[in-house]
Amino acid sequence: MHAIHVRNAILLVASLVATAAWAHADEGMWLFSRPPTKQLKEKYGFDVDAKWLEHVQKSCVRISTGGSGSIVSSTGLVMTNHHVGADMLQKLSTGENNLIEKGFYAKTTAEEVKCPAIEMEVLWSIEDATDRVQGAAKPDMSSADANTARRKMMATIEKESEDATGLKSEVVTLYQGGRYHLYRYKRYTDVRLVMAPEKGIAFYGGDPDNFEYPRYDLDMCFFRIYENEKPLAPEHYLRWSRQGVAANDLVFVAGHPGRTERLYTVDHLKFLRDVVYPISMRNLWRREVQLATFSGRGEEFRRIAEEDYFGVQNSRKARTGIFAGLLDPRLIAGKEAAEKALRAAVDKNPEWKKKWGDAWDQIANAEHAYAGFYTRHTAPGVGRGSLGTLFGMARTLVRLAEEKPKPSSDRLREYRDSNLKTVELQLFSPAPLYDDLEIEDLSSGLQLMAEMLGADDPVVVKALGGLSPRARAEQAIHGTKLKDPAERKRIADGGSAAINASASAKGGADPLIQLAMDLDAENRAVRKRYEDTIDSAEREGYSKIAAAQFAVNGEDQYPDATFTLRLSYGAVTPYQDDGKQVAPFTNFAGLYERAKERKNEGPFQIPARFAAAKDKLNPNTPFNFISTCDIIGGNSGSPVIDRAGDVIGLIFDGNIQSLILDIAYTSEQARAVAVDTRAIIESMRKVYDCGALADEIERR
Repeated sequence: MHAIHVRNAILLVASLVATAAWAHADEGMWLFSRPPTKQLKEKYGFDVDAKWLEHVQKSCVRISTGGSGSIVSSTGLVMTNHHVGADMLQKLSTGENNLIEKGFYAKTTAEEVKCPAIEMEVLWSIEDATDRVQGAAKPDMSSADANTARRKMMATIEKESEDATGLKSEVVTLYQGGRYHLYRYKRYTDVRLVMAPEKGIAFYGGDPDNFEYPRYDLDMCFFRIYENEKPLAPEHYLRWSRQGVAANDLVFVAGHPGRTERLYTVDHLKFLRDVVYPISMRNLWRREVQLATFSGRGEEFRRIAEEDYFGVQNSRKARTGIFAGLLDPRLIAGKEAAEKALRAAVDKNPEWKKKWGDAWDQIANAEHAYAGFYTRHTAPGVGRGSLGTLFGMARTLVRLAEEKPKPSSDRLREYRDSNLKTVELQLFSPAPLYDDLEIEDLSSGLQLMAEMLGADDPVVVKALGGLSPRARAEQAIHGTKLKDPAERKRIADGGSAAINASASAKGGADPLIQLAMDLDAENRAVRKRYEDTIDSAEREGYSKIAAAQFAVNGEDQYPDATFTLRLSYGAVTPYQDDGKQVAPFTNFAGLYERAKERKNEGPFQIPARFAAAKDKLNPNTPFNFISTCDIIGGNSGSPVIDRAGDVIGLIFDGNIQSLILDIAYTSEQARAVAVDTRAIIESMRKVYDCGALADEIERR
């Protein structure tokens, strides 16, 4: 069934891409500094003004666990998804008190629980830094030197900004290098859990219903931001809509979509199709089976691996849909037609051709070169692949010792001054770590490294140290002292001397520190090769293509997603599937009908609280709804708001037809899926006895 749905969507996308000038229908993940003013006025008669945009912008939250959220009360209450908050729920859980399974509610602020190693950031200001960043690259520089110069300038701008304002500062690359904007954030690290339902209703239908519609999920979670040990008194927060949303209403989504590849050249998309996705899909299937086996060893194994397992399942299903789009020649043909038109426009203008004409070949050559070492750049330990949480901490300690003595602009980008607080927050987190899961992660990663590079590769031989992957992992995890946050802090404060002492046999060598040191030189070399030969060429090429796009189509365009704040818009509308109309709303009555159809078994079992409350709930209360808003991963937890800027929903998913939105947009069948705010209030008052929380949210 899934393949049929994806295939239908691809046909629609191919036709849309073939005729596209730039954007169509309700397409776009728009910058708040360049909103879709013209489109909203022409299609919906809505005038979006600076005051509305500032209010929404400063009410939205970027969450370090990889999702979005919004401030929804005058006392710093933050609404997001259960699956965005699940990482925190798991860290706060024990075998005897599993908050993911049973849920949580703090009746008073005194009962709200501090969350370890989480950041919530509110975008406070935006400045254009394009001239300074691009100006750092001089005409006589090689692509590699130009790329290094741009990165150094980005770090310099960030440090200057943070020193001047005290705000977390981040230079964001837009249009694949066509523009650079300085984003300043208010950063909050005192975040406390307030309320979460049980997973049985938050992820009702489980993996079978994931990316499907109709849905019946109460995928919500509430935290509170504290400042100086008191609940935050925000300057801006989103008020709850009194009337809710109706069919055909204009709605908006304000959130942080993670990454799209819509502006990629055809050759770059083919590289994804022929190199990236085959490796990625193989590794995801492999990891899913491994985690299923691990989880099957017992209830505690299942609990500690639950969120990792869900993440792999979710990624596998999402990437399957994207890969299906890349494999359809009609979609590629549509992209080729749009690219051919742009290149023809450039070639007609001698000045444009001289400045930008070689951009597409430059990117094609880069991807051809990348194919020669992509496997190495992706392999665990040697490249970007993971070897587990504890190994990541060991690598961070090794890198901090080497990077911190350097000027901020000369460091690896993640260790620049403006990001050090984030690095240290994660590194010193008191969140629990589990030997069994860390051994599983490290052993499976080492085995995958050997599979990808070959067992006789010198780096693999060095990493294994004469042992099997499992034995090496057991040795490293059982022998390390890094499970203690105080030990991590001691080593970080001690710099290179502490690292060297930790790797010394005389001092009782820490095997995990030693492993990180053994892999560091090769990892840095592969990274430098990528940055100097691939990333630099892509930035240069895409900067030219962006300039050509602006020259031909004007500045009224949106860039690919970058996990920064964007505004999408659309309408609450049904769609046709297999000749049948899919209604835009579900309700509580449908939840109980769905359970009956599936014999109330497995992921379709009604949780006990909802079974007991059936007669109290209004069966006609809207539960989930869909819209044509343009979203992808990272938008999870985003508020859905109306013309007045009031909250009417909570994004938690897209339907199966939306999976290809990473590479191309369609509004024919693709839909964003949200929890209706009326279902949130109804369940709070009648299922969870959270009347005080509902009152706080509805207070205006």
